[in-house]
This record gives sequence, structure tokens and C-alpha cells, in this order.
Amino acid sequence: MSKKNIVNRFQNDKYTKRKEVLTSFFLNDQYKLVTRKQIISLFSIPKNDYDILDSILKELQENGTVYLDDSKRFVPIINKNLVKCKYQAKSDKYGFGIVEDGEDVYISAKNLNGAMSNDDVLVEIVQTQGKSREGKVIRIIKRNTKQVVGRFVKSKNFGFVIPLDDSLNDIYISKKNSANIKDGQVVQVNIEKYPTESSKAEGRIIRIIGNSSDSNIDAKSLYVSYGLDKLEKFNESVQNEVNKISQNVLFEQKRDRIDRTKERVYTIDAADAKDLDDAVCVKKQDDGSYILSVYIADVSYYVKEDSFLDKEAISRGTSIYIPGKVIPMLPKELSNGICSLNEGVDRLTLGVDIFISKEGKVVDSQIFKSVINVTKKMSYDKVYKVITNKESSELKAEYGKYKNDLMIMNELALLLNNNRIKNGCINFDIPETHIILDVNGNVEKIEPYSKTFANQIIEEFMLITNMVVAEKYYFLQLPFIYRVHEKPDEEKLRDLNLILSSYKLRIKGIRDVHPKAISDILNNIDSQDVKDIISTYVLRAMKLAKYSNECLGHFGLNAKYYCHFTSPIRRYPDLFIHRIISKSMEKNYLFSNKELSKYENEAEQYSKISSEMEKNATKIERDFDELYSVLYMQNFIGDQFEAKISSVTSFGVFIKLENTIEGFISFSDMPGDYYIYDEKTRMVVGKNTSKQLKIGDSIKVKLIKADILTKQIDFEMI
Repeated sequence: MSKKNIVNRFQNDKYTKRKEVLTSFFLNDQYKLVTRKQIISLFSIPKNDYDILDSILKELQENGTVYLDDSKRFVPIINKNLVKCKYQAKSDKYGFGIVEDGEDVYISAKNLNGAMSNDDVLVEIVQTQGKSREGKVIRIIKRNTKQVVGRFVKSKNFGFVIPLDDSLNDIYISKKNSANIKDGQVVQVNIEKYPTESSKAEGRIIRIIGNSSDSNIDAKSLYVSYGLDKLEKFNESVQNEVNKISQNVLFEQKRDRIDRTKERVYTIDAADAKDLDDAVCVKKQDDGSYILSVYIADVSYYVKEDSFLDKEAISRGTSIYIPGKVIPMLPKELSNGICSLNEGVDRLTLGVDIFISKEGKVVDSQIFKSVINVTKKMSYDKVYKVITNKESSELKAEYGKYKNDLMIMNELALLLNNNRIKNGCINFDIPETHIILDVNGNVEKIEPYSKTFANQIIEEFMLITNMVVAEKYYFLQLPFIYRVHEKPDEEKLRDLNLILSSYKLRIKGIRDVHPKAISDILNNIDSQDVKDIISTYVLRAMKLAKYSNECLGHFGLNAKYYCHFTSPIRRYPDLFIHRIISKSMEKNYLFSNKELSKYENEAEQYSKISSEMEKNATKIERDFDELYSVLYMQNFIGDQFEAKISSVTSFGVFIKLENTIEGFISFSDMPGDYYIYDEKTRMVVGKNTSKQLKIGDSIKVKLIKADILTKQIDFEMI
């Protein structure tokens, strides 16, 4: 292609096309290394387009297409020995480059080149052994840690901050930047200078969060370190848009919607839930078939495309749930107000009627815009008492007139659940942790979260709805976001089989495994305690579910088509596909090529953002659970507990208590023998007594340590 053609193509195309042109330019076999200045000259880029060029070049560096060498020339990353990773430190001695697709890369401290945990880095593979890879950082693509929260340690001429995130190294603080800071105070630090091969990171203290003796300082510090305090309020632009939204459904908003306000429609949630996405109604026909009607809050009606509200929802991606608090994706005026399907008020919804045979097979479905008025807000615990005929006289008075509807729901949910299990859907029996705080924010109790078949009723209805919607839009060939879960790696299944062999169990056909092979294993474990622990190992062997604009199927559910449609108040992918569904109805399913291209690009982009934000939310929620677990267990140092071995390693065993809290026992805290780890059987064996300890075994333990800084709980075996 001549220079004139390159120039014309670059200058006439929009951002996306310009990015494609530059990408092709860099990856061309005849490409010679050039600088930014040379690119401007080569493409005859006018000065007022420099910002566009810089944005494209930045994006190409961040997505791992090119990197800048020491001469400021752009080098394409086409060498197999170069991989783009996110560095995650495991200690101050080593960490791993987390690769999106492929094996992670081991990186020792000497090969970090100044990288910090969470940085996006370019790594050169220096050694390969089987599937294991070792690398060194040759470029830091993007610094992702700008601020750190930690405890200040004062010395005579300077100080340093020990981050709460133990994957980060200490931050040096000069004397002038720490003159008024007291030893032991918890502070927020702005990183002024990043570490190099020979020097630590340097920072400036910008905020004192509190003293070590302050009430709830640990939870408050973690809250600030994740920037959750900044997410509590929405910015002025968002709030201005929210203030213009009526908190009542107006008459004109009901036009062109199917009126279901006279139907008996119910929400079933946790008793304290305030953001109610979904409502249901089930009718049984004379021939034994069912009509399941699912109504989901029409959030996209209120969150307009390209609005400040929409952009904020994209950046948040999901609501975050921590003990005692919700950081919502949408302002409360929407999440708890006009979008929430509250009892006794009209609400705009996207409805799905699913026609199900008496055998539990979907025979037809339709999606439509609707308006409903929830008959009754119900709670899981009360519904369970009703369907098991254990209701009190007070509950009979409250729920009596709805009991027949609930029994039909229960009947259909049982049918759907049995069919899913027969088809090979994998049910993970892993108890969730329920952390209860008192009025002062201190941990009052930790226990397993109690789930009953009332929870399962809603889960079954949401699962089938998500499958029906995904299948319909897959065959319409419209841009969409799917929830995908790929097959597990063969190697991980081999490792899982080693653990299962201790229980005389084995997954067959792992080269092309079917979900039913794994489902049957879990369903054939008699002991619930062992099943809980084995379920955890099966889950670890699985790949992470994620969002994608491609329909790749859901392995765990054994579903060809699956999406997240049912929670648009708290998840952005649901909101996005609601928008696609609504627009497709308005346009009679006919989009222009320009619209198709736009929404396809957005589906791809938002899938990636939402997957990352989901991981981030999961990490935050897990860290809070771990922190509160340590704080709670500090009250029981020296106490004895019954526990189950949940994991066996070469340096000790992990255990789980009945309240779901996990801890660790090192070999040195296992008296009575010298224990050795047997990698082949995944057991711990006593050298003198030949006593064997394996996953699922019951043992008695004593709590010896609950460390806030490391969030580690240590036991000894007794």
C-alpha cells in the first residue's frame, strides 16, 4: 500500500478504524520500528488529531499489541517468548504473571524490574519446563496501584508504610512527608515514585484514617484501601440525571406494554433485600403443563444509553456486597426505588412467559415489555415453612391465601431441578459464609448461610429464563453478552482424580469430559461433609465463568445457551442485553449495519470490563470475609474445635470449622509424630505411626493465632 493510500485511509476513518489501520501497520511483516514522531510524519496526522493517535497508541500498548523500547520505538509483540500479564506477588521473593489465556508465569523478585503487584507487565519467558514457565519483566505496561493504605512505622530520619495488602512491599516515606504522623497510625499514601530494581517505592501520606486502637479500624482501612468510600456517593452529573426520574410509573410509560398488574405476582428474596430484580408467577394448566412468567425490572428504560448513569454503571460493572453494606451499581433511587419490584406499586418490567410441558421441557416462550404490581413480597424462610407445612398460625394468616400458588411453584421447581441433575448439571454444594454484625459494626456471629428449597425455587426459575433468553437471541444473530463457562483443562482433572482416588472415585473420559461425569461423582458422595470439601476441589478444577460476546456454552450447567438476564439492578451485562432486547422489539428486530457494528463492539468491550469488575468485586468480598473471620476468631484463642481437613499441602494442612471459617496447621503444630506429605496420594502420613490424614478427615484442633495483618488463622492438632 502506498503512503498516499495509508494517509487517506487513516485520516478518513473513525477511531475504531484508525486503530485497525495502526494495528495492521505494526503487525505487517515489512514493518520497521518507528517512533511516535515518525508515525505522525508517515501518516501525515494533523495536530488536532494527536490526542486520537495517543489514545490509540496507549490502548495498543495496554492490550499487548506493541510496547515502547528504550529508543521510544514501537515494537510489535509477536514473539512467542513475550507475554502480557498481570503481576501478582505471593511474597517479597516471588510472584506470578497471570495470563488471560495460557499458563501463568513464575517471576522471581530479581526479575521484577520494579513491577508491583497488580501491574500490567510484559514478560519475556526465560525458562520452560513442561508447562511451567519462568519469566522476567521487560516492560511495565500500566501501573495499577496509585494509592496504598497501611500502617505507618516511624524511625528517626524517615518512616515507611506497611500496606494492608501483603502482596505489596513497604513504601518509603521521607521525614518531611511524615513529620506529623504518629507511629502505628493507619494512613493512605499516594505513590510518588515507583520501585526500581534497586530502590523501594516512595510515597506521600495524604490522609490519616485512624489509630490502631480505633474501633473498627481494620474494616475501615480495608474499605478505604479499595476506594469503597469514594463509591458511596454518585457524582453530580449522575445525581442530576437521577433527580429527573419520577419515583412513580407514569400513565404514558405504560403504553405499548402488556398489563399484568392484575396477575398474582410474587418476589421471593432474603428478608432484608431492598433491590428486588425479579418477580414470578406460575400457572398450572388442565393438561398438567405450566406457564412460568418471570418479570425482570426494566432498568434500561431508566438508564439511557450513553448517559452519565450508564457510563457510571459500566465502570462499576456490578454491585459489591460486604457484611452490613452494599456498594450499589446504581443509585438507591433506582436500585431500591423505581426499578425495585416493591410490593403494591406499578413497575416497568421485561416479562418472559415460558411454556413448560408436564415433563419439564420448554415447548415455547415469548419475551415482552410489561407492567406489573407485585402482590406480595415474600422471604425465603417464610416460603420454606409454607411449602413444608411448618407455618405458624401467624404465618398461615399472612401467607394462607398464597399457599396454592407457592405449592405449584415448588412442584415446577422440583421438576426443573430433577431434569437438570439428570442432564448432568453440576451442583456445587459449598456452604456460603454468613457474617452477622452488631449495631456497632463488630462481628457478632459467623455461621453457614442457610439455604433451603425456597432459594432453589427462584434459582431454578432464573436459570431456565436465562437459558431461554440466550437461545432466542443467539438464533436472532444479534449482538449480545453471554455468560460462558469453558471445559476444564485435562491436567487439572488429572490432579482432581488423584484427590478422588482416596475415596475410590474417578472422573472418566477426562480428555473430552462431559459435565455429567463430574455431576455423577458429586451426587454419589454420601457424606455431606466430604461432599462439601470435594465440591470445593471440583470448583477449583473448573475454569472461571466469564462474560463474552460469543456464545461458547456453559459447561457447569451443561447449557448450550446461557446469559445473565435476571439481575439488571446489580450487574451491567444484564442491563446491556435488556437494552438490546428492548431496541430489537422497537425496531422489529431489524438493526442497521452501523447499529450492529456499534453494539457488537460494545458487547465485546463490556464483556471484558464486566468480567474484570466481577473478579474485583469477588476479591473485595472475599477479603472482607477473611478479615471479619480473623477478627471474630481472635475471641477464641486457646479454644478447641472440631474440624475437617479441607486441603493437604507439602507444608501442612488447611482445615474448615463447622462455622465455615478456614485455618491452617503447619507440620510443626501436628504433635505426636513427624508428618510427611505424599504427593501421589495427596495425603499426610506419620513417619512413625503411619497415621494417614486426607481431605475430609475429622480432627480436633486448638486455635493458636489469628493475625490481622496476614489475615491468617493458625491451629494446632490435638
